[in-house]
Amino acid sequence: MGVSTSRPEKGVALVTVDFPPVNALPAHGWYELADAVRAAGRDPDTRCVVLAAEGRGFNAGVDIKELQRDPGHGTLIAVNRGCAEAFAAVYDCEVPVVAAVGGFCLGGGVGLVGNADAIVASEDATFGLPELDRGALGAATHLARLVPPHLMRALYYTSRTATAAELHAHGSVWKVVPRAELRAAALELASEIAAKDGILIRLAKAAINGIDPVDVRRSYRFEQGFTFEAGLSGVADRVRDGFGRGGEDR
Repeated sequence: MGVSTSRPEKGVALVTVDFPPVNALPAHGWYELADAVRAAGRDPDTRCVVLAAEGRGFNAGVDIKELQRDPGHGTLIAVNRGCAEAFAAVYDCEVPVVAAVGGFCLGGGVGLVGNADAIVASEDATFGLPELDRGALGAATHLARLVPPHLMRALYYTSRTATAAELHAHGSVWKVVPRAELRAAALELASEIAAKDGILIRLAKAAINGIDPVDVRRSYRFEQGFTFEAGLSGVADRVRDGFGRGGEDR
């Protein structure tokens, strides 16, 4: 359980997340993931990182129960910072990151894959931000990298999900495969990337990040300010306790 790193192919580092039962990460889990991705990218023998997960789904976001156990705001601050660290680690990784997504990819999971360089998904993969049902805000920055703007807004406001096939049609998912073939398909793409010159692939990653039209780190931190406001106002707890319905506006 936790975050582990292995090297299944030459030049490829496989970072695997395993937080049963649904890969909803506690605050320390986000930091562990950030550290693992950064360490893998710094290794001069690494030319591509694959981000994968064990269990039923890729990622279910933050551990809501951990937030509910804290009567104050310390855990919320830690989770906000941890998510920002993990998302930034994927984006700033010195080499390309391929996300291998199976099953559900929700909340923070969208933050991770939205910052990845490529996505390979299983046929049963679904992507979404149920943040409004959880009394939170955030990762619209990353969902906007996966779908067109108006679809992003509709998915965000409704908390609905999109399938891997739909994202493939929008061009954000590289390949959709049966669940049993997911890991192999992701490693195949990673190995093709890792066959490039190690210095040149790092320069290419830095160059491509440099021409992005949106500063994803600043954009996401802006969103997180509203998550904290929701927590301070009490609306976050009210919505979570009401299973996505906050009752009358106050």
